[in-house]
Amino acid sequence: MLEAKEKFIQLKAEYEKEVLQRNQKISEGENRIKQKEQGLNQKNEQLQKQVAENEAIRENLSRQIETVNIKRSELEKHQEEHIRRLEKVAGLTAEEARNQLIESLKEEARSTALAHIQDIVEEAKSKANKEAKKIIIQSIQRTAAEQTIENAITVFNLESDEIKGQIIGREGRNIRAIEAATGVDLIVDDTPEAIVLSSFDPLRREIARLSLQRLVQDGRIHPARIEEVVEKTKRQLEEQVMEIGERTVIELGIHGLHKELVRLVGKMRFRSSYGQNLLMHSKETANLCGIMAAELGLNPKLAKRAGLLHDIGKVPDEETELSHALLGAKLAEKYGEHPAVVNAIGAHHDEMEMAYVISPIIQACDAISGARPGARREIMQSYLQRIKDLENLATAYDGVEKAYAIQAGRELRVIVESDKVTDNDADRLSFEIATKIQTEMQYPGQIKVTVIRERRAVNVAR
Repeated sequence: MLEAKEKFIQLKAEYEKEVLQRNQKISEGENRIKQKEQGLNQKNEQLQKQVAENEAIRENLSRQIETVNIKRSELEKHQEEHIRRLEKVAGLTAEEARNQLIESLKEEARSTALAHIQDIVEEAKSKANKEAKKIIIQSIQRTAAEQTIENAITVFNLESDEIKGQIIGREGRNIRAIEAATGVDLIVDDTPEAIVLSSFDPLRREIARLSLQRLVQDGRIHPARIEEVVEKTKRQLEEQVMEIGERTVIELGIHGLHKELVRLVGKMRFRSSYGQNLLMHSKETANLCGIMAAELGLNPKLAKRAGLLHDIGKVPDEETELSHALLGAKLAEKYGEHPAVVNAIGAHHDEMEMAYVISPIIQACDAISGARPGARREIMQSYLQRIKDLENLATAYDGVEKAYAIQAGRELRVIVESDKVTDNDADRLSFEIATKIQTEMQYPGQIKVTVIRERRAVNVAR
């Protein structure tokens, strides 16, 4: 019984504890509910206040709208009355006055638009010229060109003068056989250990040189052997020409070219024009055409193809009376080239009307490649003379110490003596030199004249 009593007391205590906890939770919940009710009451009061304020604002707005409507109707009446008075004074109705105003505005707008259009056209021309110059300069700067000078003669070196007798042969039969087989004149003179091969055709000179080299190495020099070696050399040189053409085409990334055109491209390696190697000129023109066409958003592959083939008329297998441009166009058309390429080849010397956009590009790039300083002997001499004339023109002035033409003659730097030329004199000298160049000399583009005056004070501590 005692244990039961203790157990009962224990259970009673636990139950009272649990009841106490529940009562606490209930009281906490009631407190929270009371707080929420208070918050809701406050919000409800605020909403009621806002509703009352909105009602007042709405009433105020409606009163203002009524006032504005009344004033608008009064204004319209005044405006109608004002228009009637104006019509009486002007003797025109409102519609007629409006039409006259519109016509006058149209005329004014038209004249203004024409002036603007003229300004825009002039600005577009100026920008187009600048952009064209920029593209040409970029194309030139992005192309690294080689320089090769060909001559009309080739010197064949010998180990000793005794071999000259073998080459000439008994009563000159060997030298006559060589000349007949190759079409090259052999000049044997007093020049020690050398024979001169003379011919206008570099391909024949190359055949004669290689044939002579093999004959001298072999030691057997007689007419039958000469004919055999020359024929063998011709075949090997034909293979070499084809290989040069294929290598050039691969190097430039041109595909699908006819084999005969590839052979003509390789043949250009042995032809020169005004001292400029024809293959180097054609490769340089092709690269310039590709760059320029890409800058202009055209097809660079087509332009490069036309640039490579533009001078194939200079290496025909048979001589014709046609110019090299028309002959090249005929050959390109014969071997299935694109009409744009055919037109560009035929029109690059204005012998055919330009019908495609790439045609003037090929003409410009051909001129750039041929006219650059150092490309051709004659132009190189005139270029050096122009540089010399520029420097001499500047040094003729009093107080000028030195003058240098730099950037291929595009800039003239003049160094003056500081004790003879003042700063104001330097400005005047720069202007006078530029004016004199402009009036007395002929030059492409423009020349910048820079006068440099420097004052140095030098002392030595001993």
